[in-house]
Amino acid sequence: MQLSKEMVLAKANAASKNTLMETLNIEMVDYGDDFLVARMPVDSRVYQPDGVLHGGATAALAESVGSFASHIFIDTENKFVRGLEITANHLRSVTEGYIYAKATFLHKGRTTQLLDIRVTDEEDNLISICRLSTISLPKKK
Repeated sequence: MQLSKEMVLAKANAASKNTLMETLNIEMVDYGDDFLVARMPVDSRVYQPDGVLHGGATAALAESVGSFASHIFIDTENKFVRGLEITANHLRSVTEGYIYAKATFLHKGRTTQLLDIRVTDEEDNLISICRLSTISLPKKK
């Protein structure tokens, strides 16, 4: 049975309860055949001491949306997904509003996946470019 877009997003957001994603108010907001989008509010909870968005919070958003994308697009009945490596190049500061992270696959192999994650602000300005590699491993039966 193919799940609707709303059902996929609801399932992803429900899985975030009592996790870092809930702490940072990360929410999955859009989904398509080859992408997943999440957003996170920028406020004092994710600031550096000088009042701008912390790069670590941006990386947490990127890893969250990328890992969820791998989870959605991989056979999770028989496999589980783990992050292997994340890189983040921060290009612009943000002090308020929301940032959005869109994860798309550069490589979707049976074992390893590579995702491009572009983080933008509400005006679609590029904030960070991230890459995430994940691995899908068999679940023990």
